[in-house]
Amino acid sequence: MNFILEGFRKGITLIFGLNSEVLEILRLSLWVSIVATLIAVLIGVPLGSIIAIKKFPFKKIVIALVNTGMGLPPVVVGLFVVLFLSRNGPLGFLQWLYTPKGMVLAQVIIATPIITGLSLAAVQGVDPRFYQQILSLGATTWQSIWVLVREIRLAILAAVIAGFGSVISEVGAVMMVGGNIRGQTRVLTTATVLETNMGNFDIAIALGLILLAMSFMVNLALTFIQQGRDRQR
Repeated sequence: MNFILEGFRKGITLIFGLNSEVLEILRLSLWVSIVATLIAVLIGVPLGSIIAIKKFPFKKIVIALVNTGMGLPPVVVGLFVVLFLSRNGPLGFLQWLYTPKGMVLAQVIIATPIITGLSLAAVQGVDPRFYQQILSLGATTWQSIWVLVREIRLAILAAVIAGFGSVISEVGAVMMVGGNIRGQTRVLTTATVLETNMGNFDIAIALGLILLAMSFMVNLALTFIQQGRDRQR
């Protein structure tokens, strides 16, 4: 029990001491997760909205595929991204393997189905007559989608929170694609696993506390925005 308490003490000291390596890991973690979430939002929200409002063959199968994608095992995503980005893979020319860009790609693949599925469900919850009314006023498809998204923006924000949460806490895919290289691709989750395996519990605890605090602060900010808009309605 004493080594756990000592680990917490050293961990907190490490945090407030502004250790340069910890700060670099924190910076990279934020950059990768925020960029991946933004890209996933730009893809997932319009895609989910189009699937929800349009009628096309095999629509139920497409929705089933999206729902399946919401539970994609990260290690499977990591495996296929590594295969595609490897030297002999179809995307090997990008030279993204073991780089932050490759990690962003893996996290986009993980987050996009989640944001797409939640956006799809949110749009389907809107009265279909509302969409038809927008079209009758002369709006284009994309203008109609924009109005719909504004109408359900609280639900969309919840999808963003879920997408960010899925990537900030992800380990398997970023470790496989990024390689957990010190000073280049090491993020909070992979660094925590490494330090724990090495028995450096003080550093692992510090990284774990930072990860929890960072996730809480981002989600707190998004929640305040969400709830603030809810009160304005």
